[in-house]
Amino acid sequence: MTTPPPFVPGLELSRRFFHEAVRPLVAEAAPGIAYSAARLGSGSEVLGFDTARSRDHEWGPRLELFLRPADVARYATAISERLAAGLPKTFLGHPTHLVPTDEAGIRVMAATDGPVRHAVDITDPGTWFTGRLGFDPCRGVTLRDRLSAPAQRLAEVTSGDVFHDGLGALTTARARLDWYPHDLWLHVLACQWRRLSQEEAFVGRCGEVGDKLGAAVVAARLVRDLMRLSLLMDRRYPPYAKWLGSAFARVPGAAGLAPVLRAVLAATDPDTREQHLATAYETVAAEHNRLGLTDPVDPATRPYHGRPFRVLRAERFADALTARITDPAVRALPPAGAVDQFVDSTEVLTRPAAARAVTRPCTG
Repeated sequence: MTTPPPFVPGLELSRRFFHEAVRPLVAEAAPGIAYSAARLGSGSEVLGFDTARSRDHEWGPRLELFLRPADVARYATAISERLAAGLPKTFLGHPTHLVPTDEAGIRVMAATDGPVRHAVDITDPGTWFTGRLGFDPCRGVTLRDRLSAPAQRLAEVTSGDVFHDGLGALTTARARLDWYPHDLWLHVLACQWRRLSQEEAFVGRCGEVGDKLGAAVVAARLVRDLMRLSLLMDRRYPPYAKWLGSAFARVPGAAGLAPVLRAVLAATDPDTREQHLATAYETVAAEHNRLGLTDPVDPATRPYHGRPFRVLRAERFADALTARITDPAVRALPPAGAVDQFVDSTEVLTRPAAARAVTRPCTG
């Protein structure tokens, strides 16, 4: 059995692969052409979470090569053929030849004695960004664009690394998407607080009627939303479930909050779960106050109306954030937030998109 080479983080592998192997061949195939090169998009290495395990599929010496649209038509085939013929069979011990598997769209590294079936994807910036996001940030970014793009996709196009930007388009596009404009950030934060307010009383209600499984499920949803809120407060796009915990661990204060959230998930009796949830709420509420985005909001938990459920009444934080929004276009947005926040929200919009009114579900 062949011993695998020492693990190299995929982003570093791709960076060296470009500079040492790809760049000279591009110069031979298309002398003087303007292009950009990067490792962006899907792949655990783009977010910096890859490990040796990642090498089993869709990982290896790979990158994106961006040309002007006219140059894609003129030079892409010649560049691809030059790479296939001239690339080394391995780079830092890893095969540069990727072959398809029985799963559609999934490739694995493999040895070859012939031309390299490389993973240098050649395209133009507009086509690539539109394919990832549904719009081209090189042409500008609207409020609808920002809110309709999943946070995972925004993380994918703003993380990774640009190795060379001869076109200048990648730098411009990534700067535009680096984070939400201030007022839109306040809106997204407010909507995340509203998500908490929708369900924070449900844990106690499920427990009261003996629904232990339902209480655990709601508690897990609240933990997830607290993690996402912490990331948004730290100006980070929350990734999808596989990497949410890894990303959360990088947030300042996560070392103190993570044990509390684990305790929420581990709790099997209502009182213990409620106690840990209250601690988590108050911790994140205190962080909100430290940001100084609004006047201080009382971070203490309290009963839910006349019911014996200890909650934060998180809508207080949402209201405080919304009050600070000055952009009329953002103020006119419904309290639905970005697409990730909206898709499993329990609030139902009752008016056209410009309206602010919502109807809350029955909370009996």
